[in-house]
Amino acid sequence: MTSDTETESGVETDREQARSALSYEQARGELVRVVQQLEAGGATLEESLALWERGEELARVCREWLEGARARLDAVLEAEAEAGDDADPEGSGQTRTGGSGTGGAQADAEGDEDD
Repeated sequence: MTSDTETESGVETDREQARSALSYEQARGELVRVVQQLEAGGATLEESLALWERGEELARVCREWLEGARARLDAVLEAEAEAGDDADPEGSGQTRTGGSGTGGAQADAEGDEDD
């Protein structure tokens, strides 16, 4: 059983290397070609299964790239939000609502109440 575990970890290492070796664009391009081959037909069952498995692996690589990109974007947005909150929480709120223009609108609303 030890050899099976070593083999499995070796396979896992090979998969990790394959993922890191392919850029998102490379994996997506190859995935498109695999799909085209499958759609064209004419492959044997064994060839079709091999293409399917390769397509699944390529889709996984693409998904990991996209998930990593999303995590990086989320981290940047979160850091920017925290930096904005730390800098001037009240000032950022005024900027969104129109700054000094809000005070004028508020004065107009108060004037309407007196009428």
